[in-house]
Amino acid sequence: MSLLGKAAVAMWWSVRPEQRAEFGDWHSREHFLERMSIPGFRRGSRWTSTTDAEGFFVLYELEQYDVFTSRGYLDRLNAPTPWSTKMMPHHLGMVRSQCRIAASFGGGGATSLATVRLSPETSRETALQTHLSETLRTLAQQPGLTGAHLLLTDTPRTNSPTTEQQIRGADGAADWIVLLSGYDPDVVERVTADQLSPSALDAAGTRDNPTTGRYRLAFTMTPQDVAEV
Repeated sequence: MSLLGKAAVAMWWSVRPEQRAEFGDWHSREHFLERMSIPGFRRGSRWTSTTDAEGFFVLYELEQYDVFTSRGYLDRLNAPTPWSTKMMPHHLGMVRSQCRIAASFGGGGATSLATVRLSPETSRETALQTHLSETLRTLAQQPGLTGAHLLLTDTPRTNSPTTEQQIRGADGAADWIVLLSGYDPDVVERVTADQLSPSALDAAGTRDNPTTGRYRLAFTMTPQDVAEV
């Protein structure tokens, strides 16, 4: 799949087993509808970790980067519903990155996803970005895969944490993010362990040992779905 728009929110967190059923209901039946009603939100997807029983990855795709500072988005972040206020403390180990989409290749849906969080060596940012863009363009055309993307975290400057952030506590943030999606989980796994392995990425100019996650699709929604509810 190619990403919709020019910006994205990429998030990782854990939910304990005793909270997962209510979390799924809240996130699917209220929170996604709320987010997809914000002008500029194009698509949301939630992915369940296949290696961590408590882990999730969520991606919101935005039309433009300035949606991050829009009144519609900030008003929502500062006025959580009662159900959101109840559920936010159960988002454990939150890593939340507001990103510009630097490269996006592919088309079609996906059921499997790998995420790679990485940081460039200080003197090799340009060369690494070029290398990753070229690699991802090629990978997106490979049978079994549907998309390959590069996101660069660019956190907007704000005066204070939003109400939702205050409820959760301090969020972490990724630096650069690679997403690899596909309809064949074996291909996603093989490519992640080969061209996108820590050793391959280190050789291309990353530092601090990239972090890889593997996921299956749990839920997705677009603004058109909200209109039909």
